Amino acid sequence: MNILAVHNSYQQPGGEDQVFALETALLERHGHRVIRYQVHNNQMPGYSPSLAGRVIWNRESYRRARAAIRDERIELVHVHNTFPLISPSVYYAAKREGVPVVQTLHNYRLLCVNATLFRDGHPCTDCVAKPLPWPGVLRACYRGSRLASGGVSGIVTAHRLLRTWTRKVDVYIALSQAARDLFVAGGLPPEKILVKPNFVDPDPGAGEGKGGYALFVGRLVTEKGIATLLQAWRRLGRRIPLEVIGDGPMAGEVDEAARTIPGIRRHPWLPREKVFEWMKNASMLVVPSVWHETFGLIVVEAFAMGLPVVASRLGSLAALVRHDGTGRHFTAGDPGDLADQVEWLLDRPDALASMRRRARLEFEAGYTGDHNYARLLDIYRHAAKCNLERRNLRRPACEEVAGLGG
Repeated sequence: MNILAVHNSYQQPGGEDQVFALETALLERHGHRVIRYQVHNNQMPGYSPSLAGRVIWNRESYRRARAAIRDERIELVHVHNTFPLISPSVYYAAKREGVPVVQTLHNYRLLCVNATLFRDGHPCTDCVAKPLPWPGVLRACYRGSRLASGGVSGIVTAHRLLRTWTRKVDVYIALSQAARDLFVAGGLPPEKILVKPNFVDPDPGAGEGKGGYALFVGRLVTEKGIATLLQAWRRLGRRIPLEVIGDGPMAGEVDEAARTIPGIRRHPWLPREKVFEWMKNASMLVVPSVWHETFGLIVVEAFAMGLPVVASRLGSLAALVRHDGTGRHFTAGDPGDLADQVEWLLDRPDALASMRRRARLEFEAGYTGDHNYARLLDIYRHAAKCNLERRNLRRPACEEVAGLGG
């Protein structure tokens, strides 16, 4: 299959960029020909009315996508992110050329102007079921600006009125059942949303966990629960060290905590291979997020290395981590409960060792590259069938997705 993979990369690399790289490499390893249409936010000029127009409809993206589909004999377009530079015009290019479209829902942009369903330190779903996300505009949820928030709201609303989201995408991929439920509540057709989790490939192999420390890996931002983490370690610092790997707006607060709380140490962002070395030697991974993670790639990376996870009892994290199976849950935003769960594990080394084995088995059962490829290929075939039936002006039998749905 010849596949056009579309992605607008972020200024600060994150999970979406990593998944785009992993998934396209996986497809190539299985013999597919992948053409990457990728732009970077570093290329974005300053704000102007013409830029705002291009975010809604980028003529150059439309032209480039159509040319690539024709010249490279593309059979399917898989879109990861179009915001802000590529724009939804690529969907129209694909449909003009008669090619099926798959869109991975890496974030909540179609439901929320800041794409996270998070504001003022807590989860927020005020805009999910509204035809116009006006609360997000009034609260200046995108970059603290009502003007910018209005611009993002305009993109989503314009394409909602054009029925882009319902007519120009054959299949959406949600990364978890919890995320799928939110998108259905937000108005996307449930028959078009299939669930496929993220994965780890190649297999990094299990670690031994002999380092005697807890580990946090991720962006240092409010929604990742950094404040909860640091407060918990005021109590835990003398029992088990905490290694923090990451950068972000809260790096200064972590560094200050490292100077005043025993056991905390921060490392700037490291290459993936180095992060995996730290994970293999850790006793446990802590994921204290206070927002609705669409998935949590770091969790399945931990499972691949047999690393138990202490995670917030919230959304997809609560489903990914089995309490007393592959880790422990705690109440999101509650540092006392987080400390209790870490101490519970420290006081039960046999349970911790058992969780290491179960975490590795969890990875082998559902999050390998081979599992992901098989699921992805099923979705591609399903999208192609839907596209063909719609082109033939028939009611798509492909919408009967009992075997492929949530």
